[in-house]
Amino acid sequence: MSGITVKFWLLVGVFLATLRFQVFAAAVSSNVCTLRPLGAGEDDTDQVLAAIDSCGQYGTTIFEAGEYNITRKMTWNLVSSRVEMHGYLSFQPDIQYWLNANNTYRVVYIQDQASWFVVTGTDFEIDAFNSGGINGNGQPWWDYYTTVPRLDGDGRPLALTLYNVTAGRVTNFRIESPPFWCNAVAESKNVVYDGMVCNATNTNPEFYGQISSRTLMAEGFVLTIGIDTYRSDSVTLINWDVTTGDDCLAIKGNTTNLYVANITCRGGNGVAFGSLGQYVDLPDIVENVFMEDMNMVRLASYIQPNMGSGVYFKSWSATVNGTPPTGGGGGLGYVKNVVVQNVKVDNVTTPISLYQTDGAEAGDAPSKYQFEDLTFSGFTGTAQENTIVSIACSSAAPCPNITFSDIDVAPPSGEAPMYICQNVINESGLPDVGNNYERSGYQFKRAMREREKKSNDGLRKEEKVGRGIDDIRRVGSTAKGHS
Repeated sequence: MSGITVKFWLLVGVFLATLRFQVFAAAVSSNVCTLRPLGAGEDDTDQVLAAIDSCGQYGTTIFEAGEYNITRKMTWNLVSSRVEMHGYLSFQPDIQYWLNANNTYRVVYIQDQASWFVVTGTDFEIDAFNSGGINGNGQPWWDYYTTVPRLDGDGRPLALTLYNVTAGRVTNFRIESPPFWCNAVAESKNVVYDGMVCNATNTNPEFYGQISSRTLMAEGFVLTIGIDTYRSDSVTLINWDVTTGDDCLAIKGNTTNLYVANITCRGGNGVAFGSLGQYVDLPDIVENVFMEDMNMVRLASYIQPNMGSGVYFKSWSATVNGTPPTGGGGGLGYVKNVVVQNVKVDNVTTPISLYQTDGAEAGDAPSKYQFEDLTFSGFTGTAQENTIVSIACSSAAPCPNITFSDIDVAPPSGEAPMYICQNVINESGLPDVGNNYERSGYQFKRAMREREKKSNDGLRKEEKVGRGIDDIRRVGSTAKGHS
């Protein structure tokens, strides 16, 4: 397809999208609900739910500036509607109340996560104008978990969950101080997030500059995640600014046709594919992913000492160790047809990484989870260690077709860059730097980092899902065009 033809279809896509929103706006303009906060100490939950009940279908709901105190779980079922949020939904930090499973929803199956706010429905837009969104009042939660063990699935609520959504759009939305993950999208399709700020900044000086153990939440930026995508197709994430202590973005199982662009990650672990293969009876398929224009920013060490990766991939071992949400393994599936390009890294630990030993113990069987057809292009910046690329595929499922181009990341001064490719078939594009280039073919070798001690395995499953990369990029670019 010629460049002119592609541009033509891009213009058609933008026109149709704009027309749809114009028709949509006209359809809902006659049914408008406007809210104002009731004030300090008052409970706004009832008036919020009443407004959504009245105007959430074929109408417009307008939140004026201020904080709306929310004290119990909410579902918004939006149909051909628009929500304008100039203020914040402020979820009150009654920790023991929210930890009671009866007081949250469990619609995100992966790791048994809890949600206090679920949006579902079709053909809607939530626009927060960069001046509204959610206040999760997370500091009391983070302080609480410095002395109480934390485990996945323990009831810490996700701030915003989109579940069973078709043609939904979230625009210029802010999530401040989330107790746990900022966002999750599950069982959904044709969803656009355009403009998202996720800020999980610890303000308790007692915990400045600490990296927490797996049982504490005491980092300068707490163990929160920007978004988890799960069982969803045709999702677009553009114009994000994420400040967390864990994954900036986490691409979970059965995410297909994903477009990601213009993402800034401040602290944490970078962009993750995984973890995958945790559930022995649930295959995880991730296919057709295009990511571009991402920036990984390391913050001052006294604030946040962690900036783990640019992009990394992880799967569980083939041996089942315990049960989810905290244990598991043995799951099958594949990651296929992924392009990551134009990534700037600022003193990250390892810019590009893949390992298949998540949750593994000594003597575990190597993973049968399959990674294939991965392309990395245009990585620039600096690394904290000299290992620029560390691809440690399983000996039971070697990775076919790993392609690199324009990898220009500088190691620490005076050190030679190191590139590791273990159990990779048809790797191309990495510089050959003698002893600092490790190509191990089918033989497993010890990886350089602690998390890559053991090999896992992966299954190749030939299944065609959705469109190709060019189509994903075209759709994503169209979404950017009518932001």
